[in-house]
Amino acid sequence: MVTLTEEQRMLVDVFDEVARAEFAADAFDHGGFPWANVRTLADHDLWAVNLDEEYGGGGMSEFAAVLAIETVGAVCPDTANALYGQTMVAPRAVEMFGSEALRQEYLPPVCAGESAIAIGISEPGAGSDAGAMATEVRETDDGLVLDGEKIWLSYVPASDAAVVWARFPDGNLGTVLVDLDAPGVDVHEHYTNMAGHTQSHLFFEDVPVPESHVLVRGKRALKEQLKALNWERVGSAAYATAMARCALEHAVDYAGDREQFGQPIGEFQGLRWEVADAVKRYAASRTLTHDAATHTHGGDASTTADAPAPAHPDRLRASIAKLHASETAEAVVSDCLQTFGATGYQRGHPLEYLHRLARGRRIAAGTDEIMLENIADEVFDGGGLPSLG
Repeated sequence: MVTLTEEQRMLVDVFDEVARAEFAADAFDHGGFPWANVRTLADHDLWAVNLDEEYGGGGMSEFAAVLAIETVGAVCPDTANALYGQTMVAPRAVEMFGSEALRQEYLPPVCAGESAIAIGISEPGAGSDAGAMATEVRETDDGLVLDGEKIWLSYVPASDAAVVWARFPDGNLGTVLVDLDAPGVDVHEHYTNMAGHTQSHLFFEDVPVPESHVLVRGKRALKEQLKALNWERVGSAAYATAMARCALEHAVDYAGDREQFGQPIGEFQGLRWEVADAVKRYAASRTLTHDAATHTHGGDASTTADAPAPAHPDRLRASIAKLHASETAEAVVSDCLQTFGATGYQRGHPLEYLHRLARGRRIAAGTDEIMLENIADEVFDGGGLPSLG
């Protein structure tokens, strides 16, 4: 595991203290954007920690955001989900690839905890197969327009804009920033997923796209954006690791209080070994996530406006961390639910909710199968096995 600096340890302590002392008691398993907790973090200057200070962020590294996601998620995974989405996904794409005018307009509300930015990649006919994407940006006499549809977008009701992946006339995929109230944008339907979270289906018909709202266009730029997806994978790994920690904290507390056969159940060897195995898995996930977050290539990890090649995690390490953490979250939550017996199986119990929530990590931000393909590609066609350094 990466040895934290004194400053990083202090950051973890502050996040932990604020989350445990001030998070809204009813924010766990609410199904929507956890505004109360988001604003609490923003009031303490703990929201958007890795976005540039010029826009109201913390100006720290992506590794700091990983630590924040892990620490917050041990208390409230829903808040960690929002933190992950608004530090490692769409807003970070705007900061990395958008113009200065675009950053000045869209990032300050996000950093202040007043708004969010969604991301649209998947389509009904294009999930893991991004090459099948049909949403397109067309050139017309009046400028660029966007046509198509996106599905499974999270936090659309909380968002003012979305980063949308689309195919450009040159055949390459790129991204544009679209205002959700722009003409031609139709929030067609909201779905409720297994965890009770809202996801949305968007349609785009002749949506005007100002040139200034094009984030990525062209083959070379697309390669940089594909590399940036590794940050989303690392963020997902941190989020999954946080779920495992949250489940373990609940289970260990319960095992110390619950008595059967004249003693706390935490004194039975079978349960102690089950918890020990879960802790082993959790520690491995955290180590792999930290390893991926700190092995970067390119520019400085705290991307500035003029950095032409911002730092990205190693694809192999990011895929390993994402896959392991996703599998670990589901396994550890399931084992911890078993500690509670029938109590943990009841609707509304934290472990019942975590069980539904954790399953999504093996799908979102890249399925298990895609991560296995990434790992195999890197081993057989790339640089070989992970380096020892």
